[in-house]
Amino acid sequence: MNAAGKQGILIKRASSRKRSRDLLKTHLTPAGKRGGATCSQPCPAAGRPGSTMAAEFCSDSEDLFGDYDSLLEDSALLEKLDHAEQLDFTALRHKEPGEDVLTDSILDVLVDEDLHSSQRLFEDQVDRPPKKSRAQDGDRVLSPLGDAGDTRKRRSVADRMKRAMICNAAAPSSVSRGAKMKEAVVSEEISIAMRAMDTVCAETPDLGPFFGLPTRVKELMFKLRGIKDLYDWQQTCLNLDCVQRRKNLIYSLPTSGGKTLVAEILVLRELLCRRKDCLFILPYISLVQEKVRGLASFGLELDFLVEEYAGSKGRFPPVKRRNNRSVYIATIEKAHSLVNSLIETGRVEDLGLVVVDELHMLGDGSRGAIIEMTLAKVLFTSKSTQIIGMSATLGNIKDLQTFLRAENYTNDFRPVQLKEYVKLTDTIYEVDPTEEECFRFSRLLNFKYSSSMQKVDPDHIIALVTEVIPTHSCLVFCPTKKNCENVVGMICKYLKKEFLTFRQTEKAVLLCELKASGSGSACPVLRRTVPYGLAYHHSGLTSEERKLVEEAYSNGVLCLLTCTSTLAAGVNLPARRVILRSPYVAADFLRRSQYKQMVGRAGRAGIDAVGESVLILQDADRHAAKTLICAPMEKCYSNLLRDGARGLLSLILSLIGLNICSSVDCVMDFLCVTLLYVQQEALCTETSLKEEVQRCVDLLRDKDLVTETAQGQTLQVTKLGRATFKGCVDLTYSDLLYKDLSKGLEGLLLNSCLHLVYLVTPYDMITQCRPDWMVFFRQFTMLTDAEQKMSAAVGVPESFIARKAAGQTVRKPVNMEVVSRMYLALVLFTLLKETNLWSVSERFHLSRGFIQSLLGSSSAFCSCVLHFTEELEEFWPFRALLTELTRRLSYCVTAELIPLMEVAGVMESEAAVQRRLPNADPAGQRRPGAALQRDREPLPQTSPADRGLRQDVAE
Repeated sequence: MNAAGKQGILIKRASSRKRSRDLLKTHLTPAGKRGGATCSQPCPAAGRPGSTMAAEFCSDSEDLFGDYDSLLEDSALLEKLDHAEQLDFTALRHKEPGEDVLTDSILDVLVDEDLHSSQRLFEDQVDRPPKKSRAQDGDRVLSPLGDAGDTRKRRSVADRMKRAMICNAAAPSSVSRGAKMKEAVVSEEISIAMRAMDTVCAETPDLGPFFGLPTRVKELMFKLRGIKDLYDWQQTCLNLDCVQRRKNLIYSLPTSGGKTLVAEILVLRELLCRRKDCLFILPYISLVQEKVRGLASFGLELDFLVEEYAGSKGRFPPVKRRNNRSVYIATIEKAHSLVNSLIETGRVEDLGLVVVDELHMLGDGSRGAIIEMTLAKVLFTSKSTQIIGMSATLGNIKDLQTFLRAENYTNDFRPVQLKEYVKLTDTIYEVDPTEEECFRFSRLLNFKYSSSMQKVDPDHIIALVTEVIPTHSCLVFCPTKKNCENVVGMICKYLKKEFLTFRQTEKAVLLCELKASGSGSACPVLRRTVPYGLAYHHSGLTSEERKLVEEAYSNGVLCLLTCTSTLAAGVNLPARRVILRSPYVAADFLRRSQYKQMVGRAGRAGIDAVGESVLILQDADRHAAKTLICAPMEKCYSNLLRDGARGLLSLILSLIGLNICSSVDCVMDFLCVTLLYVQQEALCTETSLKEEVQRCVDLLRDKDLVTETAQGQTLQVTKLGRATFKGCVDLTYSDLLYKDLSKGLEGLLLNSCLHLVYLVTPYDMITQCRPDWMVFFRQFTMLTDAEQKMSAAVGVPESFIARKAAGQTVRKPVNMEVVSRMYLALVLFTLLKETNLWSVSERFHLSRGFIQSLLGSSSAFCSCVLHFTEELEEFWPFRALLTELTRRLSYCVTAELIPLMEVAGVMESEAAVQRRLPNADPAGQRRPGAALQRDREPLPQTSPADRGLRQDVAE
């Protein structure tokens, strides 16, 4: 029995008279629908002239929904319909003595009621009496066209129906009792059918040939990714009962185990089978951009949209589409804003699946609090959204399971075996937790050091790397960005000349590309190290430079990278050997989760049989390293109460603003679905959770972000509170931003964008840069008089900068945060005018990566300020100004190139070329094959260095 039959579907009929549905079957009925084992008696033959047709009665207990799609599978159906329209319209009425009349429609049981006037007219036109006579001979067959000898011109079925519909439109509007009963029968049967189909779809998983997906997806996996078969654990995970029943799931595996592929298959299943939107949350903008590129090809082939929500990109709420479904690839902050907008517009149920990569980041400061808020809102507002979390191994995974109401799947699978080592002096020890000291002697380093080399390389890094390069790859993690550059320079200084000949042509091409990306300039360190196959990788590089270095390393052109810990959490760049230069990140000792992420990069699937990691230790760090390597994994705790409960304050404000909660009791009900509620005994040691909530509500009221009604029972957000949560502005800065914008209205400088740039310079970037006073003074003197007056108006006069540049003491107190913010605004202002990253970097003595990060953060914050001003009427002048400024910060090109930059796939160099062509058609870039044509015809190298300016960086 099929699925629908198992549901026990009952059809309620308006008439108690028994009737068979099979009398409806004519020569138009597909063969699969005619006849059956349940037939009890034959029906007299009737049909078109010159043919006979057998009809059979079927039991009422037969499944009404079996083979419901057989009509679509009958290839001759359309041909039969076309043929039938040219033939006579015949009907069969059959009556046996003492039996009820069997009709050809479920509605005909009601024909004894008054017929509508248009129905009578239709019967008159086809020579049928207005009412059927029940006294007719049961063997007589009536023809709606009269006798066969009638020579009257025949009308087609369509003509007759059209005429009847026209008459029906002109007929009186009174509705008879019979019509009402007929409508009730139809509505009830349709309702029963829809409920049956919903039940069948919900309880019967759509299991296709490729884990519920069509074979086309499997072919694309091989074509686009080279994936032919899945690992055993991936197949097991996808076939879990909780996955089939769409329950929430957390699965934990070591780094490089293939976690992301499982999530992508689940996303495709949700998009293609259930026709629901998906949200994919990633920690960094670089990962979002990589994932967008990776899924875009699948979207083109399988007809779904891939939308990027990172930096200033993303629309709130997203565009609602009738047919196409979307997967939103978002950073942590953008995902929270997206969920808020879906809740506000009542569309959160459209979100079928939420995937969270690096779920263990729930315990990572303020960003962890945002992840918790996002997931809690989804859990509270949508009962049909599935949540999938990918995580490293955690010590308290049970807490996360309780929070997400999820199953857990854990596996220690690695595609390549990992062997961990530590190095003390010139001795290598293998990590063995079963040993008392956790270390077991392995071997001595076999490399002869001269006295000069020993001074330069006391940690024997050169000996460790030359054991694997250039035939294999190597990653060297360093504690600081400056140390990355120093180490790679030191290594290439002592390498043999043979390294220069290895893949020499490809390295020459890489150098040319790096030089082109810098408008003719290239980093002097990379110019020296790339010929040896070495490079460094950290946030000081532009995104374009990092992309070139990553591609060269993945292709084997580069055999060694010195890098910071951010590489371990970013793009996947595995190596045969991973070396940890020190057990520190800056001045902080490594956490076990960081250590596992770094050593997890060792071993390339399909290339290496084994991966190796080497941690370089000093004697003073030996005991701490033992704890690091052998200790259990850290536990993950809620961060809503961190830094004075900033996360909880933001959560309560958004709950009130979204009308999810309107009282303290409602907030407490919501907190039951948070990780904080699960861990309240460990986290709320001094006060109870309800007391913390009441304190936060009082604080929001003091800040004029929420207010109470006259009765004091209902909480509501103020206009400032709504602007704060709609703009995703940190509560720490909301008052300050409001004051800055209000002060800006008093004397807004409009003949220059410096004032606007200052207003959108992120507050949280101020501490990351200290002004160079000589550079500050030099650049300040190049400003116009109006721009200098604006600087003085915000609190940074020329006299102060001059005194600081001269090294003199400043007696009058000045707000240094405002000064630092003005300095960063001057960097952005210069960049927008020149659009040349390298020249600005050299002028302000700042790294290219930092300036690019500043640009991306400013673009995102400008978008937040824009949403902030849209909720406050007094700031209406800012709306148009900030809209344009957001576009300029996003693309960082001259104003006339912005429209071209908004065309999909156009880069700065192409936009400049299009600008110079008198008959250039930007829309032509969208035509099929345009991208291929651009690849075949190289464009002039017009400032390609600035390509990476509009690609946001988050490290």
